[in-house]
Amino acid sequence: MQKVLIVEDELMVRKGIILTVDWKSMGCMVVAEASDGLEGIEAIKRYKPDIVITDVQMPKMDGIEMIESVKESSDARFIILSAYSEFDYARSALRLGVCDYLLKPFRDAELIAAVKKAKNDCSSDAAAPIEEEFFNKYNLKKGTKSKYIEQAQDYVAEHFKEDITIGEVADYLGLSEGYLSRLFKKHTDYTFVDYLTYYRINMAIKLLKDCRLKVYEVAEQVGYTDATYFSTLFKKLVGVTPSEFQDIC
Repeated sequence: MQKVLIVEDELMVRKGIILTVDWKSMGCMVVAEASDGLEGIEAIKRYKPDIVITDVQMPKMDGIEMIESVKESSDARFIILSAYSEFDYARSALRLGVCDYLLKPFRDAELIAAVKKAKNDCSSDAAAPIEEEFFNKYNLKKGTKSKYIEQAQDYVAEHFKEDITIGEVADYLGLSEGYLSRLFKKHTDYTFVDYLTYYRINMAIKLLKDCRLKVYEVAEQVGYTDATYFSTLFKKLVGVTPSEFQDIC
């Protein structure tokens, strides 16, 4: 049986995790609980858990600080829980090698899946939180009330590697450049150039997960001939450099 420690300052959440999950069926048992990072450190030293499920925002010491304090002395795998979706938390957690990062409120099935990943030595996609956060933050989901914008988005998806302009897309759609520009701003909140940039960086995130690819190769594949400019832009929008992102993967 793998030993599990729950570190969570909210009593109802902590007890809910302990009591609602069928730990035995996963070959696990909860050996201890703690209400803050300091208590968590003591519990890790005492019980030597295999898996630690911890909240981020807690009094006295937060979850990230706790993991940093014990990372070198403990072989535990960590799962982060947080009601906050800021990049800073995700980046800090992923750089520490946590197995998963779940946003509250999460479903039991999500927690169970995270525990199973932890049992398998974190063989999951550790960069997934950053990828999902970027996609949602810049609203790259297709689907607007304008058929022209959807067609323009399709055109971007097919030609984003090329040096395309809004004038080229407008010609393709049989519209004036000014009209398409206004439509883009109205239905996406972005200019065409901004949308193209976000789409390219989103594709770069996917490509960088293949660590065999060099950063300059990814830059070229998403339409940037200057790898330095690409890296600067990636860091600005994603929060980490392309190389740092590949280290997380």
